[in-house]
Amino acid sequence: MHRTETIDGMLIEWDAPIEMEDGLVLRADVFRPVAPGRYPVLLSYGPYAKGLAFQEGFSGGWDRLVSTHPDVLEGTSARYANFEVVDPEQWVPDGYVCIRVDARGAGRSPGFLDPKSNRETRDIYQCIEWAAVQPWCSGKVGMAGISYFATNQWYVASMQPPHLAAICAWEGAADYYRDNTHHGGILSQFLTTLYPWAVWRVQHGVGSRGFRSRVTGEPVAGPLELTDEELAANRIDIERSLLAHPLDDTYYSERSARWDKVTVPFLSAGNWGGQGLHPRGNFEAFTRAASSQKWLEVHGLSHWTHFYTAYGVALQKRFFAYFLKGEDTGWDRQPRVQLQVRHVDRFELRHEETWPLARTRWTRVELDPDDLGLRVEAMPGHGPAAGAASGSIDAGVRGDLRPLSRTSITYDPMAEGVTFRSPPLAVETEITGPISVRLAVSSASRDADLFLVFRVFKPDGEEVVFQGSNDPHVPVALGWLRASHRKLDPVLSTPERPWHTHDEQQWLEPGVPVAVEVEVWPTCIVVPAGYRIALTVRGCDYRWSGPPVRVPGIGYEMSGVGPFLHSHPADRPPEIYGAPVTLHFDTPARASLLLPIIPREAQS
Repeated sequence: MHRTETIDGMLIEWDAPIEMEDGLVLRADVFRPVAPGRYPVLLSYGPYAKGLAFQEGFSGGWDRLVSTHPDVLEGTSARYANFEVVDPEQWVPDGYVCIRVDARGAGRSPGFLDPKSNRETRDIYQCIEWAAVQPWCSGKVGMAGISYFATNQWYVASMQPPHLAAICAWEGAADYYRDNTHHGGILSQFLTTLYPWAVWRVQHGVGSRGFRSRVTGEPVAGPLELTDEELAANRIDIERSLLAHPLDDTYYSERSARWDKVTVPFLSAGNWGGQGLHPRGNFEAFTRAASSQKWLEVHGLSHWTHFYTAYGVALQKRFFAYFLKGEDTGWDRQPRVQLQVRHVDRFELRHEETWPLARTRWTRVELDPDDLGLRVEAMPGHGPAAGAASGSIDAGVRGDLRPLSRTSITYDPMAEGVTFRSPPLAVETEITGPISVRLAVSSASRDADLFLVFRVFKPDGEEVVFQGSNDPHVPVALGWLRASHRKLDPVLSTPERPWHTHDEQQWLEPGVPVAVEVEVWPTCIVVPAGYRIALTVRGCDYRWSGPPVRVPGIGYEMSGVGPFLHSHPADRPPEIYGAPVTLHFDTPARASLLLPIIPREAQS
């Protein structure tokens, strides 16, 4: 099992043993330079099997990646390509040791498989400290990786391992309740979809029934052969666990970042199209983590694209060379925020110093029930904005509201909902930042689920959708809220980013309206003149107008929100969440959305 060989210009240690404090031995593959010396480490820890080739385990994603971005193959044979972690052929020649650890219970590591648990985080801590004292390590350990391999960076950074020197969390969630499992209090079926096809298939004990390594020829999940019943008994029942915890409790908090403890230097890389899983954690990290050395980068395209492109690799190498090797890469002069500003047909690189952007003109846009419109007089090209900076937003009652002939709209929550459209925009308008929506709602039952979709339409009425991180046809932004979870945290909430406690259910009285504020995840779009913006309020998941898409090697259908669906009957019984919902407009604080408008004269 454990052996070392020199091949392809690297000294590779297969299945290196790392003993945990409870005596269990994890297995890691270690890729290091052949020349003797002490080098910094890039470590990753995850459940997808370190020996499973990207090309085999996630074939559709790999094929699309290399066909659309051939630069990802620069400097590598891709023989050691592994899903969502760095390619050692691109890093070892630069003087790094790359370590891939199979998570407890996954791949070639034995144990009970409990993804994202506190036990896993303690394991990562020990792996970091193990690596730091090896004779080939300089004593500095960094972490890099996408998604799962980014999320657990936030977790372990909260434990402050002494030798963790820098992390690059690429599209990584951070709040197990709000980012991973419940959107606005509504159960997301992402993990119950992901784990069976991506994790259970490489659980330790699958043995010869699973994949084999293209490099070593050995079973990626180890030689142990367990029955299906034994495998099920040796892993968490994720569906049962989530259903047993509908509110945010210690089950979730121990699987979430603690921002006051995250002090390590970090690069947080988000994806505008990651609605439903990743961008929220990346923005929360940048705005809330205690670290004084933190940077934010945001891009577009599919989930793993820019982690591997020349653009992304160069960015990561500048960051890690500065913090792990002490090289003058200019990173100390790197602007704190680097954005790939999204247009309807391209991205443009721009640097900033704050998030949200300091020059944001926070602008309230009212929902008009009479013509299902958005009153855009306050947007650029239509009149003055309603606020100059975060914290100075006019959240009170306006005295110039015109009378409404229609004071309510009732809709079927299982249908298309209600869409409010603006007139064609008079000028090109950039919307970059978090969005919030204020509504008054009632239900014929004791609760209601709100699914909000911020959208853009071309002059001919066709919706503008984008290649998202996990779906090829995503809208501009999404937000969710279960009305019974409307309680706000008075300290963490801001006008542009409501923060719900999710610690109690405040049931509705049928037919009686309640005020709610809904968080719409951060986004970026430069809307051309003549296009329209829109907000859809509905009671079920957004669906793209075209046919669903299937990608080989990806275990879910893509219809606009990827795997982030919310239809579990135990969480959304139809007698409650299928009841008619009414939007009310004759309230002192009119229904509106708060938009982060970036002034045209300041865009550069």
